[in-house]
Amino acid sequence: FEQFKRAANLYFLALLILQIIPEITTLPWYTTLVPLVLVLGITAIKDLVDDLARHRMDNEINNRKCEVLLDGRFQVSKWMNIHVGDVVRLKKNDHIPADILLLSSSNPISLCYVETAELDGETNLKFKMGPKVTDERLQEEDQLAQFDAMIVCEEPNNRLDKFTGTMRWRKDRFPLDLDNMMLRGCRIRNTDECHGLVIFAGADTKIMRNGGKTRFKRTKIDELMNYMVYTIFVILVLLCAGLAIGNTFWYEEVGSKAWYLYDGKDQTASYRGFLSFWGYIIVLNTMVPISLYVSVEVIRLGQSKFINWDLQMYYQEKDTPAKARTTTLNEQLGQIEYIFSDKTGTLTQNIMAFKKCTIAGHTFGKTHLWLSFHYHPQYKKPVDFTWNKYADRKFEYLDHSLVACIRSKKDKDTLEFFKLLSLCHTVMVEQKEDELVYQAASPDEGALVTAARNFGFVFLSRTQDTITISEMDQEMTYEVLALLDFNSDRKRMSIILRFPDGRIRLYCKGADTVIYERLSPNSKHKEVTQTALDIFANETLRTLCLCYKDISKQEFDAWAKKHKAASVAMGNREAALDRVYEQIESNLMMIGATAIEDKLQDGVPETIAKLAKADIKIWVLTGDKKGIVSGAARLCGGESLWNLRIRQANRRDQPPAFGRTRKKVPDPFFPEPGRNALIITGGWLNEILYEKKKKRRRLRLKRLGKRPAAATPQDAAQPIDDWEKETRQVDFVNMACECEAVICCRVTPKQKANVVSLVKKYKKAVTLSIGDGANDVNMIKSTGGDSFNLLFSFNHAMRLYCVCLHCLKKYWSKTSFFSGF
Repeated sequence: FEQFKRAANLYFLALLILQIIPEITTLPWYTTLVPLVLVLGITAIKDLVDDLARHRMDNEINNRKCEVLLDGRFQVSKWMNIHVGDVVRLKKNDHIPADILLLSSSNPISLCYVETAELDGETNLKFKMGPKVTDERLQEEDQLAQFDAMIVCEEPNNRLDKFTGTMRWRKDRFPLDLDNMMLRGCRIRNTDECHGLVIFAGADTKIMRNGGKTRFKRTKIDELMNYMVYTIFVILVLLCAGLAIGNTFWYEEVGSKAWYLYDGKDQTASYRGFLSFWGYIIVLNTMVPISLYVSVEVIRLGQSKFINWDLQMYYQEKDTPAKARTTTLNEQLGQIEYIFSDKTGTLTQNIMAFKKCTIAGHTFGKTHLWLSFHYHPQYKKPVDFTWNKYADRKFEYLDHSLVACIRSKKDKDTLEFFKLLSLCHTVMVEQKEDELVYQAASPDEGALVTAARNFGFVFLSRTQDTITISEMDQEMTYEVLALLDFNSDRKRMSIILRFPDGRIRLYCKGADTVIYERLSPNSKHKEVTQTALDIFANETLRTLCLCYKDISKQEFDAWAKKHKAASVAMGNREAALDRVYEQIESNLMMIGATAIEDKLQDGVPETIAKLAKADIKIWVLTGDKKGIVSGAARLCGGESLWNLRIRQANRRDQPPAFGRTRKKVPDPFFPEPGRNALIITGGWLNEILYEKKKKRRRLRLKRLGKRPAAATPQDAAQPIDDWEKETRQVDFVNMACECEAVICCRVTPKQKANVVSLVKKYKKAVTLSIGDGANDVNMIKSTGGDSFNLLFSFNHAMRLYCVCLHCLKKYWSKTSFFSGF
């Protein structure tokens, strides 16, 4: 059926039916049947090869083995036989067969490490933690067999970043969230054994829900050939109609009077003309080139093999070649006009290194750029950390004054700074050959905890209720009262601790945009810290602000009751927790800020320069600060991008008031000759997209005495209609598309997807989205392809994105489209 969506195939099928009718046929029916069967056969064979490969993969997955608790003991079973409510036992390196609630683990505190590369493309290990009550009581087979809890949870959905549920067991209720869940598509790592309860299985798992119905994809060549066939068919109909009319008049005047043309049929002239029309359709059917489709299919198959065989797209470090997972979309590579790319982990290596910090108004740290202007040997000698028995020997730092300040123990702010780094995180620690090995869900967190470790504040261990560190060789244990985790909307994380002396303190770290909104009016060093943050950003360093707050026992007890109620709520739990978090994360006191370096991947500047020469426009969509992104852009583009005229959206005039008439030919936004680049922030994207701001954020600004924001269209009294919204979006797309490069900084995952959708909507262009993490999923899916999982669904799976860009800049851009003709 899918093959008859092609106009030519449908045309030849109709032609075959016409040739079966004796009154109008002029050629044997098999003259059309043979080429039609040949075309459909070749296409069917090609599709069959693709389908068989998918079928083999499905069978391989369905027949994987897993241990399931049956009749009181664990037995080996196939994945296809796993059902909701089964208890499974998984071991190291096992693939997870379903969406599973972690019950217990061989690791302390019910900890289990998982690899999520097949799920969201992130290569760093993440940890999951089962409920404390199940880890303590469900370790043996007989205990697991008697497990009779009732799980109340959300319905099956495709949200990979969210899970809400409640476990009712032994007259008590326990909250469940994504940290307790091991999703299908992940793999067990660094954990000898764990037990879990199947929550969703088969088609109800989150990864399967994301797959959706498999669609038969059509490229622009398919659309163009269909248009050509429609055009030729219209011409054919007009031609045959003219010939039929001419034949009617000829038969009336000449044919009917010639005795040797008499066929013994009494037919009117108009009826004979009608039959002649279909007869001419059959005679002239070769105007539609049926062989064109055969040629295109053969070329596509050959191109996919060339992609697989290309050694320049082979990633030697991981022994991973490029692989074309479909043979129908190759020519799209030659038609890409816009590339949307994330920065962190895509253009950069995602290998973080602690380089600078500012503490109570004092800045520490030196970069290699600074050292290039100072030739004295003492400046270039790394700090000696041999005094610290826990120090990571790979860690390198170049400012000796910071170590001297810490070892003197005179500056309380500096000690508090690194104590915060060693306590406020979700990093897990392992002992390997008498060495501490940190497992961090985020490279930023790993870099910060490693830095604190080298400066004398060493994270040693944690349980679900405590965290233990070494403070300048003095071991201290803190009670964890609450962990307010990080997400892309909050842009911060906090931890509430009870000190050994009974004090309760909240530590918080996060982006400056959200931290400054929550600082106390009495907080010191705000201005000087902001200046340091701007300097760090201009040096392309990633920044985080650190702050704290002392909490009384009465205040915490009242807040804890609200937190417990919100944590077990089944409806809008996330919003309820956000409201509770907002109450405690206020009136914070600034300590300082960190600056982390993330180097570019090899070959990125050269690749981007060559893509620019091919007139492919590059858009970088990232959550980083404007200074970081613009600095990285200069590094990526070298001299070519350095010479661009940077047009920063937040320095432009206020958005104009549009009239009710739109010019047919709009004036260019950049009338002067030359190349341009545009930098726009997430706040201004809100103005363009008209996303509603949270009202409580504006109220908080007023409470803190901040200067009121300038009036914007969305704050105006008059309602905003769809016409004005569309006008603003069209103008933004037109302005951005006049630029050689566009950089959107401080954007959310939703905004990334909206930007891609706008370009596709108003420019009707073929786009490519490149990302490496879960926050890029919406952007990748907005391109219109089923490109969610990097290796299992991405149509051209390649491990490094520089290799992906090489695929575009090389011969595919020249041959993939034109070879079809």
